Amino acid sequence: MKPLTSSLKYFVVQKARLSNKEAVHAILSGKVLVNGQKSTLHQALQPEDLVQLDEQVIKLPEAYLYLAYHKPRGVESTLNPDIENNLLQALRLTQSVFPVGRLDKYSEGLMLLTNNGNIYNQIIHAENHQEKEYTVTVDKPLTQQALALLESGIVILGEKTRPAIVKQLDTNTFTIILTQGLNRQIRRMCYKLGYQVVRLVRTRIVSLELGNLPPGAWRQLSDTEIKDMLCQVAG
Repeated sequence: MKPLTSSLKYFVVQKARLSNKEAVHAILSGKVLVNGQKSTLHQALQPEDLVQLDEQVIKLPEAYLYLAYHKPRGVESTLNPDIENNLLQALRLTQSVFPVGRLDKYSEGLMLLTNNGNIYNQIIHAENHQEKEYTVTVDKPLTQQALALLESGIVILGEKTRPAIVKQLDTNTFTIILTQGLNRQIRRMCYKLGYQVVRLVRTRIVSLELGNLPPGAWRQLSDTEIKDMLCQVAG
């Protein structure tokens, strides 16, 4: 996870309004504790860290919320209250969270919602190549040529899609693992090959899986799921 500052010393100088010399002395003498432990000058602070100076709290840990949501068909992946069937209406949460990535109105499956902006950037930015897995059903039998093209890449929106991992499940259904998120990418890829998508379900984002979460339901991620996901997106 991206640290809050370049060093603990900088944070103490800014937050406690100390000089550089005073901050150095406070840290080295053990007056500054990070999560109850003696700290170092160049220690990078994380959002979840608790920082104390002379037993006074100068930074509280940020409480992040991570939710897995099974978006049903028909729900819009937006927090805009002016759009019908938005996420605010569907989730009815009291906490403020935002979706990490979108699913179009007619697609279903896993959405990650959080108030941690760092993980949003790490998953969404194309250069990070984070995996997302989908199960796709099309309107007619798949050919080996079509599957090979889905896997190797197809030109849509003026660029060739990255290589993907594709596995056929039955006559009309396949799974695909993408490492990018172009607008309506799977639907556009299938259309380019002469197929219409009948059903599209996202089943995984990085290490987080949809599992048996029912459509329309959401749950908080376990500590293990959060740790695994944060480790994976951090590289």
